[in-house]
Amino acid sequence: MTVTGTTLVLTAPAAAPARGRTPGPYRRLFALPGTRAFTAGNLLARLPMGMFGISAVMMIAGQRGSYALAGAVTATGLAATALVAPWTARLVDRHGQARIALPATLIAVLGSLSLIVCVRTQAPAWTLFASYAATATTPNVGGMSRARWTHLLRDSPASHHTAMSFEQAADELCFMLGPVLAAFLCSAVLPEAGTLTAAALLLGGMLLFTSQRATQPPVSAPHPGHSPLRALRPVLYLFLPLGVLFGSMEVTSIAHLDARGLGAASGLVLALQAAGSCAAGLLYGTLRPRGLRTCLTTLSIAMALPWAAAATGSVPLLALALLLAGMATAPTMVTAMSRVHALTPEGRLNEGMTLAVTAIFAGISLGSATAGTLIDHLGPTIPYALPAVAALAALAIGGTSRTSFRY
Repeated sequence: MTVTGTTLVLTAPAAAPARGRTPGPYRRLFALPGTRAFTAGNLLARLPMGMFGISAVMMIAGQRGSYALAGAVTATGLAATALVAPWTARLVDRHGQARIALPATLIAVLGSLSLIVCVRTQAPAWTLFASYAATATTPNVGGMSRARWTHLLRDSPASHHTAMSFEQAADELCFMLGPVLAAFLCSAVLPEAGTLTAAALLLGGMLLFTSQRATQPPVSAPHPGHSPLRALRPVLYLFLPLGVLFGSMEVTSIAHLDARGLGAASGLVLALQAAGSCAAGLLYGTLRPRGLRTCLTTLSIAMALPWAAAATGSVPLLALALLLAGMATAPTMVTAMSRVHALTPEGRLNEGMTLAVTAIFAGISLGSATAGTLIDHLGPTIPYALPAVAALAALAIGGTSRTSFRY
């Protein structure tokens, strides 16, 4: 292993130690120079992704007394992210992570601080929308981290699979802990504490992440006419129903557990799904990759379990079903993201991964809205069929091409 300029080059795998056990895949992964530091930075910067939304809702609703206003503000921010994020990612690919990510993060942090000031000073409602929309410049730190692993491990498919599994587990961990931390800060400290803490973590984590220049992918001019959107269209169609699955499962579970009288304890039950996905992601990184169709088939079966468990009225059985359902999501997402890596044109990886995340967000919005409508008309149990149907739709899309979706 050598470092040439600012590029880390893998020359040959290290020899196994003469005595003792052979290092595990994750130990070998983080033995690479610089990987621990940029991973620490990206985890710090990624945790706020699960904090900003709920922090904004609790702060705005608490100060202005309107959940409708809070929901509209966060929905506007999500729509702005769908428009801005791919352009930010394109600039990152074209000009480098450190050069673009830090200024983009500063704009997002200023937007968060502006939101706090506008809420506290009873500024007009439009200022809340404008402030939160500014946070759409937040870089896709998960995508940038995956791009670094892809650059470092381009000649080691097995290690790359382990790295992508770790990244998926990290996503699940951050989205499991983020809302819990945000809810605690906003309720036990100050309504603004969640947003302030998230902004500080984002900026500090991004500073640490971008300071690791040796592991940063080299900047390469994109080939004209090679649009990631065109190359990734078949995969993006797949990510849309996966997003519907995530959004509908969360809203339906919240409504169902609330109807069972769990209240604040419902968060612990919901966390089981993310915990199952996190554990399965780490385990999957130590195993041979499976085909996408196999993963989608398993996901379709697993997503029927919460529907069946909810019909029994047993909360412990539902908790177990959510845990098992979560364990099926990480292998599917890891394998699907690997297709994004394979199909994205050279020099456009961060943009390609951000397009995939944008498709997931669009699906989450659609799934949340659809589940909410079904809950109002049919109650909080029957809508559990929506995640199962979304999983079947993803399986149907994944099975339409034998070449596009082969691992």
